[in-house]
Amino acid sequence: MEHNLGQESGPGADKSRVLNVKPLRTLVPVFPSPSNPSSSSTPQGGAPFVCVSPAGPFPSGVAPFYPFFVSPESQRLSEQHAPNATPQRATPISTAVPINSFKTPIAATNGDVGSSRKNKGSRGGQLTGEDGYDNEVIDLEDGTGDGSSKQRKKRGRAKRASGAGTAGSGASAVTIEVDLDAVANDILQTINPMVFDVINHPDGSRDSVSFTLMIYEVLRRKLGQIEESTKDANSGAKRPDLKAGTVMMTKGVRSNSKKRIGIVPGVDVGDIFYFRFEMCLVGLHSPSMAGIDYLGSKASQEEEPLAVSIVSSGGYEDNTDDGDVLIYSGQGGVNRDKGASDQKLERGNLALEKSMHRGNDVRVIRGLKDVMHPTGKVYVYDGMYRIQDSWVEKAKSGFNVFKYKLVRVQGQPAAYTIWKSVQQWTDKSVPRTGVILPDLTSGGEKVPVCLVNDVDNEKGPAYFTYIPTLKNPRPVAPLESSAGCSCIGGCQPGNFNCPCIQKNGGYLPYSAAGLVADLKSVIHECGPSCQCPPTCRSRVSQGGLKFRLEVFRTNNKGWGLRSWDAIRAGTFICEYAGEVIDNARAEMLFAENDDEYIFDSTRIYQQLEVFPADIEAPKIPSPLYITAKNEGNVARFMNHSCSPNVLWRPIVRDNKNESDLHIAFFAIRHIPPMMELTYDYGTNLPLKAGQRKKKCLCGSVRCRGYFC
Repeated sequence: MEHNLGQESGPGADKSRVLNVKPLRTLVPVFPSPSNPSSSSTPQGGAPFVCVSPAGPFPSGVAPFYPFFVSPESQRLSEQHAPNATPQRATPISTAVPINSFKTPIAATNGDVGSSRKNKGSRGGQLTGEDGYDNEVIDLEDGTGDGSSKQRKKRGRAKRASGAGTAGSGASAVTIEVDLDAVANDILQTINPMVFDVINHPDGSRDSVSFTLMIYEVLRRKLGQIEESTKDANSGAKRPDLKAGTVMMTKGVRSNSKKRIGIVPGVDVGDIFYFRFEMCLVGLHSPSMAGIDYLGSKASQEEEPLAVSIVSSGGYEDNTDDGDVLIYSGQGGVNRDKGASDQKLERGNLALEKSMHRGNDVRVIRGLKDVMHPTGKVYVYDGMYRIQDSWVEKAKSGFNVFKYKLVRVQGQPAAYTIWKSVQQWTDKSVPRTGVILPDLTSGGEKVPVCLVNDVDNEKGPAYFTYIPTLKNPRPVAPLESSAGCSCIGGCQPGNFNCPCIQKNGGYLPYSAAGLVADLKSVIHECGPSCQCPPTCRSRVSQGGLKFRLEVFRTNNKGWGLRSWDAIRAGTFICEYAGEVIDNARAEMLFAENDDEYIFDSTRIYQQLEVFPADIEAPKIPSPLYITAKNEGNVARFMNHSCSPNVLWRPIVRDNKNESDLHIAFFAIRHIPPMMELTYDYGTNLPLKAGQRKKKCLCGSVRCRGYFC
């Protein structure tokens, strides 16, 4: 136990004296209290924090050991420079941070922006990606990345002292260890076997791509929820996006496993992604960081490499585009150690050059700023392009850069141009055509909702009064009485004493980005009896609209609802506002066939089908009927679809000895701008008296032909 401790402790140390020594893992630095700096003994001229025994102070002649020891020389220097040779006590710092607290900065919301560790296999630290990322390639042929076989398997054990919450949370210090690999495996084992049959097909389909992305989202959000509740507040981000993607690649849960030139089955032009790993999993773009993806000479059966896809994120200074023409800068020329240099005609640059001469199409993905989360990006698949020209020019740095002119293949659906149009409407450089009303809500929402018709001469929907939430809500008896939480600063992850967190299985219902972490049958939010502020993460559905929505005239379904902004999977969109009615009045409206704007929670709704439990409809404490015919919000304009992109979940908010029940809508998958928002109206079988089936016009490949 000594280990030459006497030599480090000063010449006068009495080694015969027996100290009460505890294991090293229990020794922690003790900081002087700001209000009473002399409450702990600090060596003269010492550092602002010291290591003392629990009883303190140190015995005479014994100094603290490394890393908290202070050498005798430093003490003497301090005494020599002190006024009147009086020993001077160092000013205590109340917020001193141990060295091991300085870790990787927290990643951006979508996990794609921020510093990352330098890949051991990188060539001299070269930034070879078009968007400034390392050229880390995840090989879709075998599901491994470069050097992945040499990487040690990480055990996702994270610890958190739950007492680190805000004042008033009442949290107690608890240490938790979680094996994230085991959690991920448990989640994957609960997947519906039918889903694996669809995903494992060599060639992808729309269903296989959708299932793959849905599994990734469920896995990523669940891992993030667990890590957030168990990790130390200063431990930095654990990147659940990378963990989820790595697990899925290792298990073979992906679509389009074979790299190919041209169209990727199941991926539509205009599809959006929030993580580079999502594009890897569906076979759209293999490199998790590099901007150019290509087939080697062996894989392409050609003498030279051929480009298959590029990501244009504006990482190079000279990238320009006008919608259908893209001037793309080559990769390379930036080195962390040596600085800028000329780009070389190799790897991705060579593949683009060869593809120009070969004439093969190249997939183009645009990396755009996420307006909802400024630090993040949204990746838009803009379809097939063809390289028409290439040249070399000097960049502003003075070094040579390869340039490639790509022209979009005609006849494809609009994608990136829609984003540009929305931006022009937003900054008012170009007016939105067909606007009837600039704000349908008349100020009832924080964000205006415009009414648009560029199809026919209809001037607007039937008159109704806009209300942002339920009218005359009918409280239900809670399953257990609760006085609400006392989280003055807002509910914090890991605070297991918070009753609102306990009702959600020990976790916050929403992530830091506002995404629903787990699509439970019932989501519990903080209610009027809780002391947390309106900005609490357990009140996401109570903040009103956050997206710029528009009510628009459809070609054959009347009025519909869509968003100017991209909507991320799991995001709250709106609640179903209207008047709560009882069963008797609902039956009367059904009999009169006046149920066009009625939400009926007792109907049979088609679920997600990824997990067996998803087949069951949400279980709510009491049946809920809402009519929005005379009073309602934007939700009344959402049309039915047999393949919806939105689903509803019941929200319970405790109010003393009662609970208020609301219906909230969340995005099932990522929704591009200007795509219609739809949900499944469900079926009411057997039909009620006087009720008739309605013809479905959703046009989905899964269309049932009717809804009722």
